[in-house]
Amino acid sequence: MCDEHTAEDNARFLSGVSRREFGTMAAKAAGAAGLIAMLPAPADALATSGRTVAITTPDGTADAYWVAPDKPSTYPGVLIWPDIMGLRPAFMLMANRLAQSGYAVLCVNQFYRSTKAPFLAPGETYDQPAVREKIKPMVAALSTEGTVRDAKAFTAFIDAQPQTDKRRGLATTGYCMGGPMVFRTAAAVPGRVRAGATFHGGGLVTDKPDSPHLLIPGMKASYLIAIAANDDARSPDDKTMLKARFTKAKLPAEIEVYEDTMHGWCPPDSRVYDLASAEKAWNRMLALFDRTLFDRTLFDRALI
Repeated sequence: MCDEHTAEDNARFLSGVSRREFGTMAAKAAGAAGLIAMLPAPADALATSGRTVAITTPDGTADAYWVAPDKPSTYPGVLIWPDIMGLRPAFMLMANRLAQSGYAVLCVNQFYRSTKAPFLAPGETYDQPAVREKIKPMVAALSTEGTVRDAKAFTAFIDAQPQTDKRRGLATTGYCMGGPMVFRTAAAVPGRVRAGATFHGGGLVTDKPDSPHLLIPGMKASYLIAIAANDDARSPDDKTMLKARFTKAKLPAEIEVYEDTMHGWCPPDSRVYDLASAEKAWNRMLALFDRTLFDRTLFDRALI
């Protein structure tokens, strides 16, 4: 989970970045153009169109980004929960890339109760104390119950879009603090969510009565849990607890610690972005979605 310890870990890591050149790739990227250059387009990428949308929830109006293939058809839906730095260009680009692979994607601003996205200026990162102080009250405004209400509203929005194939299941992904939100979404709408993926998810296993891992018996999906190496070093028992829970619930789950990665290694604007490991995780996610949401061979044939 992103906290002062994460910032300290990342600072120590970056101080020795000469041994891992990828650590500064995102920092060297010049705005959106640089980010695009670092995100390889999928083979046979579909043309897509995206737009900012407003979604009515029981708690207000959430701003979000919706993107889907241009080709007239319907596609499996995906709900993306961003990390603690919220909805921003990097996540919109990731949503675009997923849509290019044949998905209808909603990436949300989970902090809409406090602010519209993006709420960080260029160059601001969670490593900076002032940024952490800025985000702290936004995190405090979130609640387990509110996340569940949001999950239901967001999945309903996806299902209402003409590009969404409602005959197929949904997938949901989450980064950092979005990890627990994936679990809560899958438990809130188990009849819709067939796949879930978390990347350096924080707080998946806690000692609280509403811990996300306790929701596993109520889910009906397959999972990818990609764990940062430094998160695992701090909480080495979490992966064992997750594996046991998924096994008991008879739910497929690929749970892996990604060697030498730091918390936050997946978004391309992260200071500890790891291209090789991020691509590995991305491809494992696509394999999960292809396997659980539709027969890729049949889909490809339909596009001919």
